[in-house]
Amino acid sequence: MLQQERFFLNSSFVLCISGLLLLFRVVVANISLGSKLTVPGNDLWLSSNGDFAFGFFSRSDLPNQFSVGIRFNSKSVSVDKQTVVWVAGADATVGNNSYFQLTLNGDLVLFDCSKEFTVWSIARSQWNVTSAVLRDDGNFVLLNDSKDIVWQSFDTPSNTLLPGQRLSVLKSLRAASTNPLSSYYSLYMNDRGQLQLKWESSVNYWNNGSPSSHKNLTAVLTSNGTLQLQDQYSKPVWSVFGEDHDDSVKFRFLRLDADGNLRLYSWVEASQSWRSVWQAVENPCNVFATCGELGICILDASGSRDCKCPFKSTSGSTLKCLLPYQQECKSGPTLVTYEHTSLYGMYPANRSTFQSSLEKCKLSCLLDAQCTAVTFGNSGRAQCQMMKTQYVSGYSNPSVDSVSFVKKCPFSDPLAVDPVSPSLNSRPSSPLKQSYRLSVPCLIGAASATIVVVILIQLGIGIFLYRRRKSIRRKAALALASHNSKGLIMLSSCEIKELSQDFKYQMGAKTFKGKQPDNQWVAIKKLDSTICERKFRCSVSKIGNIHHKNLVKLEGYCCESHHRYLVYEFAKNGSVKKYMEDSRLCKKLTWRKRVDICLSVARALCYLHTQCREFINHGNLKWENVVLDENFEAKVTEFGLWIFLGEASTYSLSAEKDVEDFGKMLLILVSGCQEVEGFSQQAYKEWMEGQAETVVDKRIDGVVDSDELERVLRITFWCLQTDERMRPSMGEVVKVLEGTLSVDPAPPRFACRRTVEEDVSSESGSEA
Repeated sequence: MLQQERFFLNSSFVLCISGLLLLFRVVVANISLGSKLTVPGNDLWLSSNGDFAFGFFSRSDLPNQFSVGIRFNSKSVSVDKQTVVWVAGADATVGNNSYFQLTLNGDLVLFDCSKEFTVWSIARSQWNVTSAVLRDDGNFVLLNDSKDIVWQSFDTPSNTLLPGQRLSVLKSLRAASTNPLSSYYSLYMNDRGQLQLKWESSVNYWNNGSPSSHKNLTAVLTSNGTLQLQDQYSKPVWSVFGEDHDDSVKFRFLRLDADGNLRLYSWVEASQSWRSVWQAVENPCNVFATCGELGICILDASGSRDCKCPFKSTSGSTLKCLLPYQQECKSGPTLVTYEHTSLYGMYPANRSTFQSSLEKCKLSCLLDAQCTAVTFGNSGRAQCQMMKTQYVSGYSNPSVDSVSFVKKCPFSDPLAVDPVSPSLNSRPSSPLKQSYRLSVPCLIGAASATIVVVILIQLGIGIFLYRRRKSIRRKAALALASHNSKGLIMLSSCEIKELSQDFKYQMGAKTFKGKQPDNQWVAIKKLDSTICERKFRCSVSKIGNIHHKNLVKLEGYCCESHHRYLVYEFAKNGSVKKYMEDSRLCKKLTWRKRVDICLSVARALCYLHTQCREFINHGNLKWENVVLDENFEAKVTEFGLWIFLGEASTYSLSAEKDVEDFGKMLLILVSGCQEVEGFSQQAYKEWMEGQAETVVDKRIDGVVDSDELERVLRITFWCLQTDERMRPSMGEVVKVLEGTLSVDPAPPRFACRRTVEEDVSSESGSEA
């Protein structure tokens, strides 16, 4: 569990509050015109429930400086944990004897008396402001005489979102700065509805996925601990969940911390502390320039970031970690090697990237007078990244497969020493006249030696090929066995061929079994060789980051020349379709097992639709694509293949289509009838007539739970509604199958179908 308390202690938004807080004067409920808060007076404006307070607080990073804003004030939150959630003017500070006022004209003014000027203000006098209120949700609002909101703090967030607060398009959160060397980070919602974490407004180091086709999206933190993107109808189109979502938690907030990471915090009563329950960037060292000018990022034993300076600084300052190279060396520059390290430039934050071998990468830096460092990596493609600045940061860890080289001048000019070769006294020798006689024994010996050499060479080649083949299989097996959830294994076409034993065992359309040396099986899916490499790798990265116990895991891939393969975990018991079609195997599908299978598939689809970084639909859902593992647990496979193929005609790209396909699968599994289109009307009729048991597959042994059957059939016919607007979400389907949500009987499938022409004709008829 991640703990980020040191950022609370270092952040400029943490209060320096002592026992004198009890002496504050407070104003509750409506705040009238002319009301004023002063630094010496220790005044506070409170929400009616007392959970939030508006007032001055001292800045821990700036002595004798104060900011004004909103903080937690609940008695259940200890004083030193009453975090600030909004600051007037972001980083605006004032000295002693300053004040914040709601003027008689309805303006908000932060005035620094020591400097005698207005630091921050909001002019709303033209809107007839009559009062202000700090609401129970932490929103500070200005009201007119009709009690309408004319301005609110929720519209101008600083670095924090509270539950119910929205971040709209072109709005941003901005991280606080703990020291002058820290760079500014921001969370930005672009005009395409995409959340982005940015450094200095130029480097995008995290986003929530591809741009959305929905319009008027807003980001919102819900009270149950979910960060969502919602459309104009408040329907979520993207979601991420905190570890304690849906738990009973009184206080939560989302904050862009000073280290550049976006985190969701929850208040834990038992430990009296804030706990990070989700963060955008899992590895804190992947935050761009998280160490600023303090060096490169490494992870300590606890998984927290630490900043180290491996370079000898030439800046004359112990606070900055700069590369040592200066463009003029008395003698040629050298390169210092840093293994398992990836570097990047900050000022400017750009670098030239080109394909190159390791030696050419090093040579290109030595020959370029402006080059200060290069990083070489070979993650599928050998690339060299060149930097031309002394302001460099990066990430170092044994798991990093890159190597970096930093250019430096030698400490002193090396002595030019020319090696002197000893003179060779070679006397010219007079030619010797010799005669040679060819003999039969010599010829036989030479021929025999030649034959022996040829045999040894062939034997050596055979042994080499055998060992190479064995090595390839071992390498592929070890790669698949040692991979982790954060990365996919890239295999060569030779390794794929070895694993599949030259594609000996075919399981289905373009799907083969592969066997590792340790007798573990994998499933190998062959894709169209015309898929472009960039699109394939991007799609693999997207699918490879999806993990759920009811989804078949993608373990590796091959993208080499014209070869495109996906390597999945192997499901020992095959597809559900195989069991449905075999009268003997079908006996294993008891009623209890069928319900469990349906629930597992529903949970997998719900995860794809609502809990991934971006919406993923299956698009080709059928029992052939649901497999059973060694424990007879159902797992959905071939999800998201449309991302690779882009065949909208084959893979429908909507959640509603997945829901309809799931309804068909439910009816097939319950009834055993493979032809749903003709059977669904008959099944609906028998169910409505109270004869639901006649719909059940006669091959099922044992008792069928009548209550479960009723729930399954009700949600089945809702999923099969022709009007897709009436179909439930997969989240609702899961709850119905679990028995935690009741649902009314569904109308006939075609009862609500209305074409566009019918809608137009009905409108024209009404107008007539």
